[in-house]
Amino acid sequence: MSEKIVMHGIILSGMPVGEADRRLVILTGERGKITAFARGSRRPSSPLVGSTRAFTYGRMELYESKNYYVLDSVEAGNYFEEVTRDLESSCYAAYFCELAGFYGREGLDARESVRLLYAALLALQKKLVSNELIRAAYELRLMVINGEYTEQPFGGERAVAQSAKAAWTHCISGRLEELFTFELKDDARTDFLGAVESLREDFIPQQFKSLEILKSMI
Repeated sequence: MSEKIVMHGIILSGMPVGEADRRLVILTGERGKITAFARGSRRPSSPLVGSTRAFTYGRMELYESKNYYVLDSVEAGNYFEEVTRDLESSCYAAYFCELAGFYGREGLDARESVRLLYAALLALQKKLVSNELIRAAYELRLMVINGEYTEQPFGGERAVAQSAKAAWTHCISGRLEELFTFELKDDARTDFLGAVESLREDFIPQQFKSLEILKSMI
């Protein structure tokens, strides 16, 4: 077995494997999206039993194999339990993780994407901004990180409200710590949400199962 590697990241998803293991997809800042096996983590006595759930953020120690990693320990910084206890918030969180996984690649530095995902989950937990706007701001900023965006929102045949343009600029170039701190009303809200959705459809052709479930709920 190779030496331990320390990484920091968020568990995007997990599925049971065999009698007691889990196969995890983790977005790490240091090595991008990786696959890791948490051996014995489904046993009640395992030290990993509570720290291998989706949305868990923390410091992780792993061993590297040829095609995958083996998770040895997790020092969790946040489980986002309040998010998991709320059905709508957990659906948004699942979509955020799925979208992060779409862009994630192994071997690429993903520190900005990890920070963004963490901030979005924290915003869902705090409930200071509507979930719809958290989602739109997250989508737009993630597209910015991956170089797929426009400097101004597109509103079709009519002009976009000025406050929607200001929100757009805030999302593409503002400080990440302040990203999820705005609200929009009426036409400006409609303009902003519509412009982000249009951009996502242009740059991201993939259909997301979690997004379809989310749309059926709201």
